[in-house]
Amino acid sequence: MPSAERLEAFIAAVESGAHAKAIENYYTEDATMRENQAEPRRGRATLVAHEQAVLERTESVVSTCVRPVLVNGDHVVIRWVFDFRFKGGKTMRMEELAWQRWAGDRIAEEEFFYDPAQAKPA
Repeated sequence: MPSAERLEAFIAAVESGAHAKAIENYYTEDATMRENQAEPRRGRATLVAHEQAVLERTESVVSTCVRPVLVNGDHVVIRWVFDFRFKGGKTMRMEELAWQRWAGDRIAEEEFFYDPAQAKPA
């Protein structure tokens, strides 16, 4: 179960734009991440590489945690809003729920739930 301080530090890291670094610092080595019940990506190194690939396509990402954050033991649900500005000028706003299972002070499993129609840049 994450402490309140550890959870707030994770949220602050994501909101600061340190997305890949947050994965390095807050996920277990064998963590999994999946989107809308798709096949999960496995392993922290894979998760970091995927995040870096997404970030390389952007000029900026503004990440906002919409509170309250829901915590029940090892399970955490965070509502995120991401405002992307891609290279070339296209923009995209994505709102999602991130369901996490923590193992101690690190995220072991995460699944994102969002409307795929949002994933089309404007």
